[in-house]
Amino acid sequence: MCIRDRPQLRRLWQLDSGAVQELYDAGAHLDDEVVHRHRQAVTPDSVATIIYTSGTTGRPKGCVISHGNFMYEADTVIERWEPVFHSKRGDEAATLLFLPLAHVFGRMVQIAGIRGKVKFGHQPQLNAAALLPDLAAFKPTFFLAVPYIFEKVFNAARRKAEKEGRSGPFEKAVDVAVKYADAMEAKAWGIGPGPSAGLRMQHQLFDKLVYSKVRAAMGGRIRQAMSGGSAMDRKLGLFWAGAGVHIYEGYGLTETTAAATANPPERTRYGTVGQAIPGMTVHIADDGEIWLRGENVFQGYLNNPKATDEALHDGWLATGDLGSLDEDGYLTITGRKKEILVTSGGKSVSPGLLEERVRDHPLVAQCIVVGNDRPYIAALVTLDQEAVEHWLAMRGKPRMAPAELVRDADLEAEVRRAVVAANTLVSQAESIRTFRILAQPFTEEHGLLTPSLKLKRKAIENAYGSEVEALYRA
Repeated sequence: MCIRDRPQLRRLWQLDSGAVQELYDAGAHLDDEVVHRHRQAVTPDSVATIIYTSGTTGRPKGCVISHGNFMYEADTVIERWEPVFHSKRGDEAATLLFLPLAHVFGRMVQIAGIRGKVKFGHQPQLNAAALLPDLAAFKPTFFLAVPYIFEKVFNAARRKAEKEGRSGPFEKAVDVAVKYADAMEAKAWGIGPGPSAGLRMQHQLFDKLVYSKVRAAMGGRIRQAMSGGSAMDRKLGLFWAGAGVHIYEGYGLTETTAAATANPPERTRYGTVGQAIPGMTVHIADDGEIWLRGENVFQGYLNNPKATDEALHDGWLATGDLGSLDEDGYLTITGRKKEILVTSGGKSVSPGLLEERVRDHPLVAQCIVVGNDRPYIAALVTLDQEAVEHWLAMRGKPRMAPAELVRDADLEAEVRRAVVAANTLVSQAESIRTFRILAQPFTEEHGLLTPSLKLKRKAIENAYGSEVEALYRA
């Protein structure tokens, strides 16, 4: 939000410019009785905050969230996911908060932590280079993050193993972790006996050699985590569980004050975003849209009755997301209605699945699929700079300028492998026909990402209009 867009704004306080003391001084003359009277006037229906949506497909809207919304959400999460907060008996619960507080997930974590008497640290930079040293120093018992963080830590561990000549053992450790967690999941659901004796022995060995070191990179005390904001690859979730960090993946929106669904502690189903949290109801409409109802659903959009009426229907929130429920009520996100691409041949394509699979490649930072009103599907891909530098060093290649790097034939072949892997998930008509590697990543500073690192599709397509056009030249 730009200040000049709010002509009615009379005052702006900045916490890092002495605002706390300024506010304290401004109220110093008030009697305590006046303060308590105002506090008692606050009810569960009173507005607690206005949080703006990410605006991935359009202009952000202000979500009016009540005190009741926040208290219901925070207390439900604390009670139902108590193992996350207290993973070891007698261990002081501690978390390093690094999610942006402008985002509802970060705000909910903050409030739940205060309600749950959790020791807090704060790291304002949502990137692995700045975050990992602070995780090691603060030693949290749990944290709540987006999948990007778990991917970054995993890829950093893989690169370290390659540098030390231990690539083979590391990949074997990954395979064992995934198989071990998969067997534990099957046992929890009563469809398998659990890990075999041989697998348990291998797991114990790799816990000493590999998994403990991965956990040590995050402070050594983490055993539980929650993930939201975007989908996590099933294999990545299984690896972390096998490595001793149980990640509960969930789903929610600004409009639901964060989590609406999450995997329960006793029965995680990896690759899904879990069941409805207590008190929440999930319904799949005829067109596949996810509808939600519960005490954490917001009051409406600020000064936007039309958008509110479009979203809320007799207490039900039409999310705009597409999904499916299995026989046990576990939700899988399949796309977003506004992001569906329709080619000039009339083929509808949900880009999320393709983008996530391309991003699975360690060299790929971001992928955006395009093709609306075009003859076929194409993609723009950005690179993970740390991973690329490691890749160059391991192959004895010199460092290259970004413009030179994107034309490297070997690098292009690596990205092509990622695209081919993604295409195996869809039909030929839905597959990525061509792609272009970009020299620079999409960033929040350039208005191309939300604070939670989601792609702003329209902004990206506008910023890279010439590159998109080039994908369709004969």
